Amino acid sequence: MHYDMGLLRRRRIYYLVPLVFTFILLSPPLWPSVRQFGDHVRQTLPFAYQWKVQEDFVPTQHELDCLHGKTPRLNTGSDEQIEPIPNHVHFIYGLSNPYNKPSAGTFDFLCYLAIRSAIVGMKAEKISLHYTYLADPPSPEPNASPLSNPWIRHLKDDIELIYHSPEEMAALKSSPDATWQAAHVSDILRLKLLQEQGGIYMDMDAFGFRPFTNLLKSPRDIILGHEGGNRGGLCNAIMVARKNSSFIARWLREYSGADLSQEWNYHSVVLPKELELEHPDEVCTLPPNAFFWPTWTWSHIEFMHEQLSSDEARKWAAEIDKNGGSLYEDQLAYHAWSQMAWERHLSKLTPEVVRKRDTRFNMLVRDFLQSDLGRS
Repeated sequence: MHYDMGLLRRRRIYYLVPLVFTFILLSPPLWPSVRQFGDHVRQTLPFAYQWKVQEDFVPTQHELDCLHGKTPRLNTGSDEQIEPIPNHVHFIYGLSNPYNKPSAGTFDFLCYLAIRSAIVGMKAEKISLHYTYLADPPSPEPNASPLSNPWIRHLKDDIELIYHSPEEMAALKSSPDATWQAAHVSDILRLKLLQEQGGIYMDMDAFGFRPFTNLLKSPRDIILGHEGGNRGGLCNAIMVARKNSSFIARWLREYSGADLSQEWNYHSVVLPKELELEHPDEVCTLPPNAFFWPTWTWSHIEFMHEQLSSDEARKWAAEIDKNGGSLYEDQLAYHAWSQMAWERHLSKLTPEVVRKRDTRFNMLVRDFLQSDLGRS
């Protein structure tokens, strides 16, 4: 029998192509790129949910009243003066130990910028950083030398460090055997802090641009911002609340018996929206652009971090100046969506990059840098 050797060689090459492609996809250095490609495809499909999240919206009168401090007081039959919400900002970091779990990360430049935004932009009267592990390099021991972290040393004169033990954090779980991510433990801790002390809670990738003066005077005991142009949820990444809020008490009860290992954002985004629809008089809700716009979608993340031309940079600098530090007139803060933006953009930021590279995000946070930071 006669064989065409050239044909056989071509067939072998055809068989090898999928094997080589599979090998490339499974190569660890390429995993971030593969994930990004998959995420881009998933988010930009014609009928993807993300299109609803980033759809245009018009603020309602209720939302504008909340934003500008014009929400009417409920008729409680009492003329007693309402105590303002304290201008006390709470941050939470380091509930997982990067010594054992390197992916947990250490308190870094982005965290530094977030706290500086509370100092410079929000003009907070008090800032508390609640933590379990802050040491850098990481230590196996909780509460080991927080000042070993250089970013903490930059901030130490302006913040209060509050330690929470691993045992205390484990006790927040509805079941001792529950397998929860640290983010879910943080969800409960932030609600408890606001319930006990009142104030403002900010995620470590949330940036405040102006004082929350009108929000702190609200007659409602909690102020939450809508996430997405479709208002599909009320996000807990930024919250303003008076202590002993009945809404937070109700929210906390919903965690009892919950198995958060089976979900990501139901209790933190979807549930508060459901509770608000049931108890609208207890909540002051803000338009999406107050805290959570641009959103976490692919195109919105790129919008925030794309390189601007000189003309575009001048235009946005003028807009930011006109709005008192914000991209938009109604924007008080911005949640940077690190879960979506970390690998592509946020992980690459340094003081030098923020100072010299004109992106919308960098222009927003540039003034939060201490003048001597990163300068030789």
